[in-house]
Amino acid sequence: MSRKRVVVLGSTGSIGVQTLDIVRQRRDRLQVVGLACHRNGSALREQVREFRPKAACLVDPNAAAQTRNQMPSGVTLLAGEQGLSEIAALPSADLVVGAVSGVAGLQSLLAALAAGKDVALANKEPMVAAGRLVTDAAARTGARLLPIDSELSAIFQALQGEDRRAIERVLLTASGGPFAKLDAAALREVTPEQALAHPTWRMGNKVTVDSATLANKGFEVFETKWLFGLDPSQIEVVVHHQSIIHSMVQFVDGSIIAQMGLPDMRLPIQYALFWPERVANDLPRLELAEAATLTFGAPDFDRFPCLRLAYETVRKEGTTYPAVLNAANEVAVEAFLEGAIGFADIPHVSAAALEDHEPMSDETLDNVLAADAWAREFARRAVSHGAIRAGAEAGTSR
Repeated sequence: MSRKRVVVLGSTGSIGVQTLDIVRQRRDRLQVVGLACHRNGSALREQVREFRPKAACLVDPNAAAQTRNQMPSGVTLLAGEQGLSEIAALPSADLVVGAVSGVAGLQSLLAALAAGKDVALANKEPMVAAGRLVTDAAARTGARLLPIDSELSAIFQALQGEDRRAIERVLLTASGGPFAKLDAAALREVTPEQALAHPTWRMGNKVTVDSATLANKGFEVFETKWLFGLDPSQIEVVVHHQSIIHSMVQFVDGSIIAQMGLPDMRLPIQYALFWPERVANDLPRLELAEAATLTFGAPDFDRFPCLRLAYETVRKEGTTYPAVLNAANEVAVEAFLEGAIGFADIPHVSAAALEDHEPMSDETLDNVLAADAWAREFARRAVSHGAIRAGAEAGTSR
């Protein structure tokens, strides 16, 4: 049996490292032909030495210049956004793992799909900012989008062999993050260290904070809409603290199919790498007798307004509002981690940007990128001028 040839974009991040761990265990079935990351040249160099891809990429040109002479012979080192798109469309690749953090992965994702490459997609921001562009690009070439997110993978698995027209609703489970039971006053005192201490998942800093604010769950509403062709009214978020059921699909006859497992990202990653085949592994197994009680509840939109903003914005289909929401949130999370704003200020950054934005059509990449750039600049100005914190303390979005 021939090996599947894989390109990993974002290879030094959490998802990339776990992807390579799976490759390491199944070298008989998987071969790395391309690796890319932002600026961690030393980590990329070690990965290249181990996996011997044909090409590698450092998006940061300075990091690429410093690392170029340290690469093993026979490996082509690319640089910049153009290099990332080039490696995403590598002719020898069968599958591209898209794990570049943020909307920075959008253009390389479109390049992979335009080249007809199946994409195992981990970062949700491109689907939030430009879901229409991404799904249209996949449709034009017949490339498949295979979700790596545990919740989206659960929906994807539950739908195997099913008629998607029979979906009544999707139940997106949310762990609730570390602050599910804190009141509004306590949320204003949350520190970055506390926000990064997720109770069940181990993820990168940005997605961990997004999980704590429930912005991450809101972004998954966008993903679910675009990947499965659903109306937002068919997508319901359910708080499930134990993170054992990763999501569910309810059909028109009332039946619910759920995908369950321990909270380990290697399982959905492996499913995407080998789909449609299921492959044996030595990952820990869920023992139902030890799982204790599984609980479910409704999210609190008042204490976690990032989720409410996502539902409001996903309904503005055809506009650049989603790109603005994604970009402003990204700036707000960065500002929170740097101590410039408080945890409860994060949604106010997004709300202010959405209020000021003059929307354009989302049908072109230029419009999406222009809206993204505008929102980042707006959010940075608002944070630096202190307007967001003052607005949050006054209970307003401005």
